[in-house]
Amino acid sequence: MEFTKLAAKATAGDSEAFITLIRQLENSLHFMAKSLLSKDEDVADALQETILKAYKAVSALREPKYFKTWIFRILINECRNLIAQHSGSIAYAEVPPVSSYSGDYEKVDLREAVDRLDEPQRLAVILHYFEDLPLRQVARILDISESAVKMRLSRARDALQRSLPNRHEGKMNYGSI
Repeated sequence: MEFTKLAAKATAGDSEAFITLIRQLENSLHFMAKSLLSKDEDVADALQETILKAYKAVSALREPKYFKTWIFRILINECRNLIAQHSGSIAYAEVPPVSSYSGDYEKVDLREAVDRLDEPQRLAVILHYFEDLPLRQVARILDISESAVKMRLSRARDALQRSLPNRHEGKMNYGSI
């Protein structure tokens, strides 16, 4: 069933439709939480709280077509709440070791490079390129203007280009992000 129709059913109280939506978004939500939090326990807590809050509030969602935007915003807020609770005790900005650049590991290298971006840039890249959300929805999720999203994406592309030199004869293939 189409995502928007499932979201409309979920907002109307259909718990099976809600479960189906969560299953469709599960990997994306986990990926986003993992990019913000370092501990697997915190990722699990953030996901659990997000799903619970979303389930309780789904009937209040006015525009079912924005379900994905809405739930990502809940998740990002939950992750930030966890970070604030731990206030410095979590090293959520740990930089993973850089692996060697070989053809088979190119996507892994790109993912590691995205993980090393500053949080604002990382969130914009993940939402726009990995989740394929339009700029307007990314702006809504992050509660910033579309021009700010464009600036973050531009800076992120520049940072990625610098961190992955000579990978594509000097040019990044942003279609792979």
